[in-house]
Amino acid sequence: MSGFSVEWLSLRESYDERARNPQVLAAVVSRLKSKDTMRLVDLACGAGSTLHTLSPRLPPRQHWDLVDNDPRLLDAAYRKHVSNEVSLNTVRLDLNSHIEVALDPPSDIVTISALLDLVSEAWLDRFARHAASRALPVYAALTYDGRIELSPSDPADAAVTAALNAHQHTDKGFGPALGPSGAIAGISRFEALGYSVLQGYSDWLIGTADQEIQIELLNGWGAAAREMQSLPGREIDDWLVRRRAAVDRRASTMRVGHVDFFATPSAMR
Repeated sequence: MSGFSVEWLSLRESYDERARNPQVLAAVVSRLKSKDTMRLVDLACGAGSTLHTLSPRLPPRQHWDLVDNDPRLLDAAYRKHVSNEVSLNTVRLDLNSHIEVALDPPSDIVTISALLDLVSEAWLDRFARHAASRALPVYAALTYDGRIELSPSDPADAAVTAALNAHQHTDKGFGPALGPSGAIAGISRFEALGYSVLQGYSDWLIGTADQEIQIELLNGWGAAAREMQSLPGREIDDWLVRRRAAVDRRASTMRVGHVDFFATPSAMR
């Protein structure tokens, strides 16, 4: 799986938290609020964004298995202790090869964040089938869906976005990635397995004062577009110059499309 730095995940965390769809999040909390104790499995936990958001909304006696392949991220997630009654267990695991191992211990819910756009159709099928075989509810948040709105608009926005979205389908460590179709594919797969799925948008809304994340996003998008070689490098460079200038003037805003969903087995409806 392609790696993400602690710094980048820390930068995006507040935007992730604000973006999470409130209706989907409320449904997750409602499902768990009556439990005296609960066990949660957070796949590809990163720096612990889901733990940080969800844990304070739940009854205090929680056990979290934080699963990731990056020891730096596991350490960062573990340091997000939110209560003495919340126990955390870090699990270093290659989710591409061992997804079933992560889901085998009895648990009340599986959470994933910003993952389904990175995985392949084959991986999604393995994951969904194994979750269904254990009747596990799945909370999947912040899957990028290909929508990017930039203001002020630029003539090259659409071409760069198209190149970026093509790059999203390249291998991120799980085989050819689902990219912007990841959320739709996940919802369809769980519905086909008899799950009830609540879904909603969870877009990043990035304002004129949010210069640091805008520059990081522009740099990443430009690099991805350049790798696809579908646009002249000079065109991408010129686009970056114009977009960075708008950020510097505090004239730039962004909307980056994401989708959340909560899938519950038919027996739990």
